[in-house]
Amino acid sequence: MKKISNGQNWFRAAVILLSYAVVTLLLKGGLLNRQYTSLLVPIAVNIMLAVSLNLVTGFLGELTLGHAGFMSIGAYTGALISLNFGDTGVLPAPLAFALALICGGLMAGIFGFIIGVPVLRLRGDYLAIVTLAFGEIIKSVINSLEITNGARGLSKIPLYSNYTNYAVVFILMVLTVLAVTNLMDSRDGRAITAIRDNDIAAESIGIPISYFKVKAFVISAFFAGVAGVIYAHNVGLLKPGTFDYNKSIEILVIVVLGGMGSIRGSIIAAVILTVLPELLRGTDNLRMLLYAIVLIAMMIFNNSKIKDGLMMNRTFRKLGRKEA
Repeated sequence: MKKISNGQNWFRAAVILLSYAVVTLLLKGGLLNRQYTSLLVPIAVNIMLAVSLNLVTGFLGELTLGHAGFMSIGAYTGALISLNFGDTGVLPAPLAFALALICGGLMAGIFGFIIGVPVLRLRGDYLAIVTLAFGEIIKSVINSLEITNGARGLSKIPLYSNYTNYAVVFILMVLTVLAVTNLMDSRDGRAITAIRDNDIAAESIGIPISYFKVKAFVISAFFAGVAGVIYAHNVGLLKPGTFDYNKSIEILVIVVLGGMGSIRGSIIAAVILTVLPELLRGTDNLRMLLYAIVLIAMMIFNNSKIKDGLMMNRTFRKLGRKEA
């Protein structure tokens, strides 16, 4: 099992505290206008979505396109709990939000287990198509249920996780990142990456492939559900069309752009791709063109870095063999 040094732990803690201090300074000092202040929570939500999807797509090596479906399950579950318990005064606001987070995450995790057990027997394009269909089915079901108010969606959701409560959102984001990071640094994480690298070899040494695949899928779905709850209590309005396949592809783009299997890369890419559309808003009709050009440039740069790293690794291996 990979051991984490105290220096790494201190570095992570310093980065977390520094990030929170910078954001707090910007908020309290009034250095952010309303436009960028409203992006703080979406950035945290996208980081949670990207890191949780990276667990399945990057570390496990399975391509899924149904992450928005788990997000919608968490969002609607949490919103219904807040509307029925928190908004009516049955429970205090903090307790109602905590219950919404737990129930939203658990409900998404349960659906992740139900979907993951049969679906994870598939691979590659087949898995992507089935999970994409799952997301569309969830959207259609939500669109037809009376409890979710159908196509009209849910409104007047209490704003428990807007920028005024950013400390809570930041803590939840950090917990998500740390949970996935510690999982990948553990024995289970080594088993998950072994399955990605060579599932036949992993099975031959006694690693239960199905168990770890479903476990990673359920954990990923759980955190997607929690991100959905935060999203719902930030915007105050939910509609089924928000969680279509475009949202799943958007999350996948963040993961691919940041690097498959790189938690740090997912965080950076989530920040960039959330802020970039707002930075380009003043370009009017050229905004999407510039956005696409930046994406292509970043992908080319990222790909060249990966190739350089592989070449360096091969060079070091050759030098080591010669010295031996």
